[in-house]
Amino acid sequence: MKLRSWHLTPLICLFFSCEDAKPKMTDEEYQQLTDEQKRSAEHAVDGIVVADDRLELTLFASEPMMSNPTNMDIDDRGRVWIAEAYNYRTALNPRNPTRGEGDRILIMEDTDGDGVADESKVFYQGNDINAALGIAVFGDKVYVSVSPYVYVFTDADGDDVPEKKEILFEGVGGVQHDHGMHSFTFGPDGKLYFNYGNEGKGIHYADGSPILDPLGRPVNSQTQPYREGMVFRMDPDGSDVEVLAWNFRNNFEVATDSYGRMWQSDNDDDGNRSTRINYVMDYGNYGFKDEMTGQDWRARRINMEDSVFKQHWHLNDPGVVPNLLQTYAGSPTGILIYEGKLLPEEYQNQMIHSDAGPNIVRSYPISPNGAGFDAKIINILDGNPRDNWFRPSDVTVAPDGSLFVSDWYDPGVGGHAMGDLDKGRIYRVAPKGVDYKVEKPDYSSIPSLIKLLQNPNRATHFKAFMALQEKGAEAKDALEKLFTEGESRMRARAFWVLTKLPNGNDYIKTASTDADENIRVAAVRAYRNNKMDETDFLLKMAGDESSAVRREVALAIRYKDNSEVWQKLAANYEPGDRWYLEALGIAAEGFWDEYLPVYLENAGSGWMESQAAKDIVWRSRAKNTSDLLGKIILTQPGRNNQAFYRALDFQNPAEKNGTLKALLANAPEEDQIIILRQINFDRNNPDTQVLSLAKKTANEITDDRDFLDIVSKYQLKEDKDRLEALVYQSENNQHSQMAANIYASLYGMNDIEKSFENPDQEKAIQSITKFGTIDNESMAKLLADIYTDESKSLEIRTAAAEAAKGYNSEPYLWQLAKSNEIPADVLPIAQKILLSSWNGNIRKEANEFFGDATKNEYDVAKMVAASGSVEKGKTIASTYCLACHKIGNEGIDFGPGLTEIGDKLSKEAMINAIINPSEGMGFGYETQLVKMKDGTEFTCIVNSKTENDLVVKLVGSGEQKVYKLVDVESVTQQDESLMPKFPLSQTEIVDLVSYLETLRK
Repeated sequence: MKLRSWHLTPLICLFFSCEDAKPKMTDEEYQQLTDEQKRSAEHAVDGIVVADDRLELTLFASEPMMSNPTNMDIDDRGRVWIAEAYNYRTALNPRNPTRGEGDRILIMEDTDGDGVADESKVFYQGNDINAALGIAVFGDKVYVSVSPYVYVFTDADGDDVPEKKEILFEGVGGVQHDHGMHSFTFGPDGKLYFNYGNEGKGIHYADGSPILDPLGRPVNSQTQPYREGMVFRMDPDGSDVEVLAWNFRNNFEVATDSYGRMWQSDNDDDGNRSTRINYVMDYGNYGFKDEMTGQDWRARRINMEDSVFKQHWHLNDPGVVPNLLQTYAGSPTGILIYEGKLLPEEYQNQMIHSDAGPNIVRSYPISPNGAGFDAKIINILDGNPRDNWFRPSDVTVAPDGSLFVSDWYDPGVGGHAMGDLDKGRIYRVAPKGVDYKVEKPDYSSIPSLIKLLQNPNRATHFKAFMALQEKGAEAKDALEKLFTEGESRMRARAFWVLTKLPNGNDYIKTASTDADENIRVAAVRAYRNNKMDETDFLLKMAGDESSAVRREVALAIRYKDNSEVWQKLAANYEPGDRWYLEALGIAAEGFWDEYLPVYLENAGSGWMESQAAKDIVWRSRAKNTSDLLGKIILTQPGRNNQAFYRALDFQNPAEKNGTLKALLANAPEEDQIIILRQINFDRNNPDTQVLSLAKKTANEITDDRDFLDIVSKYQLKEDKDRLEALVYQSENNQHSQMAANIYASLYGMNDIEKSFENPDQEKAIQSITKFGTIDNESMAKLLADIYTDESKSLEIRTAAAEAAKGYNSEPYLWQLAKSNEIPADVLPIAQKILLSSWNGNIRKEANEFFGDATKNEYDVAKMVAASGSVEKGKTIASTYCLACHKIGNEGIDFGPGLTEIGDKLSKEAMINAIINPSEGMGFGYETQLVKMKDGTEFTCIVNSKTENDLVVKLVGSGEQKVYKLVDVESVTQQDESLMPKFPLSQTEIVDLVSYLETLRK
């Protein structure tokens, strides 16, 4: 269908470029615009800062032609395809209107050559593709990713109307889930690459049968080693599906370069400043969850890193591939490797990435570092200084080499909410004065195909690759010429096609001797793709001078018993090259018992003096690794051993325990504490030696958290005074709460009750405040005895009423309120607690009982326009937000972190999150109702579910609690957020948001 252009082009643009006709606004001019003008398509470009003054940004398409683009592709004719998401998460956000006909796949084209789309076609529309997260165009096939399905549409006659829709994969995550299946991309090896986030759970063929790995194991989150988000590849016909890497959180897209290497971004648990960029090493574990237990990254462990991002990705654990780069706060989306020539040189052959959270598009130039890489950041587009509704959802390269950016355009990003239904933009980035022109591709002649093979647009590359492969020997000479004379990456592209010819293995052997190490990297990767099996080839390559090439050799012997090659690779390991060490570990998986003894024999009796040997033992998983780690620890006692103690957690539990117990005899006090924390202890069948040591050393432990862990683990009653002192300390509220709960579990409530009756009112109030954090019915009743006793002072009763909150305490408070048993002078406190209860049922009933006291008719537009008091907002945040969120070092790590929330959400989005908290629940923070087999139930956030345990965070606490799965009846996700609708006035919300807006980098 033909649509009118989205704007009226001024006449002057016929003679001069639009950039000349409409100079970029100054900051002062932009700020003088009204909010309505700022949000309009007319000023879309004005709201985005172009960091490189050699580049210009133009608007290719916008509303009403399209809206809400989640993903984008560009075909070989230069037409832009987008997946729209007007019906985004409608099941979870019923306030959003829906398009009854379903969401659309659109094709937008500039037919008159003015650089602006003037025609839009609906390729497909239906409720089966609502909120699709991936669109990829390869020849006459269009891949659409919309969890739990991947659909393949076929348009064989090229009329932009699909004749066929087929299911390629099914059973990938929940319906319409942001952390499910993402987009497909074309690799230089002729394969398609794709990924899913940590809601993917597993992947199945259309008939429901699971994808299997080379050992016959189903690829899903219940099968070790597979966890969380994963990366895959397959042949274009859907066959030969391989799982390539795992344990990401929400790896939105995967990108490949011409050498066959893979790159990704990955989102952190919201608000934890740990968003990352990864070089994806085949078969790598990327550390989001604990490899062995599946526990959440917050679980306290030996050798736990100081920085949050290292904790977040388990970067100190053996078996975790390093991160390439930290980008901290963000909501990363599309990524590509730019292998064009149009953009300036610093962007060529580099990653370009869109991050919707901080409203930015960046490049990440890399440089080799051992078997891995280093990277830096170069900004390209930045909306945050002006328009923080700019939400770049994808980046794609057009056939002319220009960069296209799709913009979801919304006040918020992620979760289950969106604030704007109708807007969406597509931008083009190119050097100034370079118009958008795409020549019609010619796939008939070999010279043209050789040229098209080098095109930076993946749809063009795909069609040229397939056409050259089909021509076979006819194209050999031209491909050989490009392989011999071309630029490195284009040589690699020619090489990959040559490997598909009948004598393709000969080209692999030729490439293995190339002077360019990246071509040799491609050679080893092609060896795997062609399923070659020549030990002599691998032995030769294992001696390559390049650690990157040797890394690939290690990956090539995964699943194969090839000790000779592995020993040669291990002999070349240089301490400190973690990428190489992890490649050795990947290669040795399943063969450690054969490989490690030979390696140590070759290293000689003095192997413990070699850092390289100690590193390899640290990474190893052989049966005798626990014993070897113990020997290393004995030679170097002290804090330097924490890494080796942590490595014991990745060994057989019985062997680990045996080593730890043997170490007790000679361990210094510092190590004894580590051993007590780490050793497995059965309270029903206690090891008397270990228990005796715990009792002896507990009160000598200087670290408060270590002390609390030991006292709780071993149920020690000997250190009552110190435990009580920790309850009353004010430096760390979480430690105070932990101590109070441990105290009650060890000594009961009698002493606590006596402390509440202290004749010194100040001390009594302090005790009520500290021990009142215990959230159970016993404490609720104890507090009620105080605040309902009108013979006591108002100060004492007020303290007791204010402490009477908590998920397990509030039902008792509610019963008293309904029975009118709460005295009038403390009733307002009870009302405030109940009206903002974490229990949705109580909150609803309290609203009705108290006359819907929290109902406010908010004027959102007025609040957005208003300015508030930052200081007052900080006080409000302290009262409400810090109970469940971290702001800097303050608060509780329960909900998403707010430390840099001002960089992620606009003012509108923050207001909506406060007044409608259930609309924007972040993934991993959804309310879960847990029912136990004993009949009890509670709501919580589930951090992780391991083979034996359910690990949760309970309301009002950042501490994790572990329940045995055998005791759990069911876990059900709820639609309502645990964050209550706080009874805040319009002015208070404006103040609060004014403060939150200041929380930036």
